[in-house]
Amino acid sequence: MPLYEMRKFVAPEFIFGVNARHRVGFYARNMMARRVFVVSDPGVIAAGWVKDVIADLTEVGIESVIFQELTSNPKDHEVMAGAEIYARERCDVIVAVGGGSVIDCAKAIGIVHTNGGHILDFEGADQIDIPGPPLICIPTTAGTAADISQFCIIVNSPERYKMAIISKCMVPDVALVDPETTLTMDTYLTACTGIDALTHAIEAYVSTASSPIVDVHALAAIKLIWNNIEQAVSMPHHLPSRENMLLGSLQAGLAFSNASLGAVHALAHALGGFLDLPHGECNALLLEHVVRFNISKATDRYKQIGEAIGLEMAGITERQRARRITEALSHLRSRLGIVNSLTQRGVRSADIPELAFHALNDACLVTNPRHAKIDDIKVIYGEAM
Repeated sequence: MPLYEMRKFVAPEFIFGVNARHRVGFYARNMMARRVFVVSDPGVIAAGWVKDVIADLTEVGIESVIFQELTSNPKDHEVMAGAEIYARERCDVIVAVGGGSVIDCAKAIGIVHTNGGHILDFEGADQIDIPGPPLICIPTTAGTAADISQFCIIVNSPERYKMAIISKCMVPDVALVDPETTLTMDTYLTACTGIDALTHAIEAYVSTASSPIVDVHALAAIKLIWNNIEQAVSMPHHLPSRENMLLGSLQAGLAFSNASLGAVHALAHALGGFLDLPHGECNALLLEHVVRFNISKATDRYKQIGEAIGLEMAGITERQRARRITEALSHLRSRLGIVNSLTQRGVRSADIPELAFHALNDACLVTNPRHAKIDDIKVIYGEAM
């Protein structure tokens, strides 16, 4: 019998380091780009990062069209509008400059352009026939790792939930991962996206689809994020902590893109789509409750996670271990300013059945270490109220 299960590992080409973003002209030219569709948002544009990209493209003789009509938690109708403009402007390469919302919207625009139909047609795993146009990603947050992952998350507006689209076709061609672009993030966004990255690493490590290669990246990410997130929040212009947070996000992305995620993300997708809340904030409010639910089915894995964040895990019971880890996560969340509960954010007890229905059908739930029934999901939401 083989020692390890057979697993695939998919990752795009990426460059990590200060000034990586300035390689955009080189890669766009190699892709034979003539007219680039730059997807971004007003905040990133105001920060000046898009101006840099346009200048680098212009320097090598490439035209560009800017699309910024998207919101946080990108909506299906925003994707469809972007795909229409992409076709009308006769663009041939997409450059995404922004956080997860921008990058996911860019991915989805490309898929609609090449496959036709509506973005809602592609929900789930491996539902895409034709890859999108060449895609270069320049992330400006340290959190989602959408720039290197097989995932794309888009809000289904009619039903008010976030749907997961998972496919190798969603892996960008190139990611230019430049820590300088994260220096303009505000403190709360830094906290929320950082907890998102931490959740990616934790869920990938306990996933039923984990592997030795995933484990290396997941544990490295947990340590990097845990040791740097508070300094990144309290000292936003401290480049070394920003570098480590972005490296942690990258490592977590390599892990979850290949091992998938779990119940935290399944519940967060339903919650974020329902109330249009920041994704990392949803994860932060749910993480400790899902850890408590899962720990009996992945005891050794959570023990190693506890040790990675500096907790003493030897010689204690499973219940004590769960308490130490969940208290550490809760205290970190409070120190970062992600406080209060779902109730304070507008969730009512009457909303839980609908939230649980969408969470139960989320693709991320498939690899959760403990099988979660709809009643289990309702209880977790209730604990986070």
